[in-house]
Amino acid sequence: MAQEAGSSSSNGCFTCIARVFQIKKTFYALLNITILCGCLTILLLRGTIGIRNPSFTYTLGPKISNWDQERSNWLNKNPEFPNYVNGKARVLLVTGSPPGPCDAPIGDHYLLKFIKNKIDYCRIHGIDIMYNMAILDEELAGYWAKLPLIRRLMLSHPEVEWIWWLDSDAMFTDMIFEIPLFKYNNSNLVVHGYLELFNQKSWIALNTGSFLLRNCQWSLDLLDAWAQMGPKGPIRDEAGKVLTAKLKGRPAFEADDQSALIYLLSSKKGQWMDKVFLENSYYLHGYWVGLVDRYEKMMEKFHPGFGDERWPFVTHFVGCKPCGSYADYAIEKCFRSMERAFNFT
Repeated sequence: MAQEAGSSSSNGCFTCIARVFQIKKTFYALLNITILCGCLTILLLRGTIGIRNPSFTYTLGPKISNWDQERSNWLNKNPEFPNYVNGKARVLLVTGSPPGPCDAPIGDHYLLKFIKNKIDYCRIHGIDIMYNMAILDEELAGYWAKLPLIRRLMLSHPEVEWIWWLDSDAMFTDMIFEIPLFKYNNSNLVVHGYLELFNQKSWIALNTGSFLLRNCQWSLDLLDAWAQMGPKGPIRDEAGKVLTAKLKGRPAFEADDQSALIYLLSSKKGQWMDKVFLENSYYLHGYWVGLVDRYEKMMEKFHPGFGDERWPFVTHFVGCKPCGSYADYAIEKCFRSMERAFNFT
């Protein structure tokens, strides 16, 4: 019996030792896997956690350097798709909204009104329109989503001379006024802005809620340069600090496309400004707060067709965010003002 007990005890001891070795083996295997996964994670995410190659440059797509020639060749080979029709440049108006529903149904209702308004204006003036609901580049979500979209449309529609971006919360309030494209024969970017504020590097010197960009190599280069502050995460956060420090009156928040454009144009005037037209003779962008309450007086004294302070071409509801759950203004006032603008047209 004692011998059997000793044998049993010995077997139990060997079993325990074997189990310990097995546990250690499993532990070290898991540790190695964890270390390997950690290394792979660092390699994959090094572009977003600051361990970035100093020579790295974000791009919207493969580098294109001869678009003017390629586009000219395409137009010559496809005369049925001219970039000028009856002497008028072909324009594509581009707008859009997030792919999901608004936070409240009334937001979708007003987005529908906004797009109907744009479709009506484009139908009257022979302008093509494109409504986007897709996010083409996850890195450039939010304010920045328009940049990869515009670039892709330029390359896929060489017959279009001008891409006209108009925010979803902007509305035509002068259906008769027509953009004087003849003024911009020597320009590639037309944006509502004020030279005095631009020279002061004010963060409201221009507004990117409504602008025209010519389909050309210069514009592709501008989009690439513009997008550098756009990738979400640390890049956008750090760029926001630079913009707040450099632009007069700018609050502290992540980099936005409007501030980035002002900074780019003002810091490299020699490279860009010769082809930029700061337009303020009419309201390519009209801030709604100073306009909506004057609609009745405008109707008493003037008539549509001016596009300026007498009868604003575009009323832009900046800060209302009809599709979101918060806004910079009382949402009831925003919706009430949108209704007035819709009926003013």
